[in-house]
Amino acid sequence: MHEMSLMSEIVKLVSDDASLKGFKNIENIEVIVGELSNVLPDALELAFYYFQRKRIGMINENTQLHIKREKAKAKCQTCQLEFEPDYQIALCPECKLANCLLISGETFRVESYEGRGTHEN
Repeated sequence: MHEMSLMSEIVKLVSDDASLKGFKNIENIEVIVGELSNVLPDALELAFYYFQRKRIGMINENTQLHIKREKAKAKCQTCQLEFEPDYQIALCPECKLANCLLISGETFRVESYEGRGTHEN
């Protein structure tokens, strides 16, 4: 399950950045996962729960993970049809050519995170 190593990198990246900003814990992490990114959202969530329970980095039992799923979209460069492909290499359903460009669906990134500082305002 490569989602465990992906989540490990997310926790490290967010915790390191939050530490530089003076946060003492992370409250929310928002991740975008594309349908064609080869990342399983459920497995990523399971990995997050492991890190949450172990209190690794600045992650604790109150930290929330929000996964935004990105739909796959492609555009045929021949007939200009936009459609939802099943694979990264797609045939246009209209003209049946493989001259398609993926517009979305491959994304995997931390979109944002929220933390709490050492001093309450």
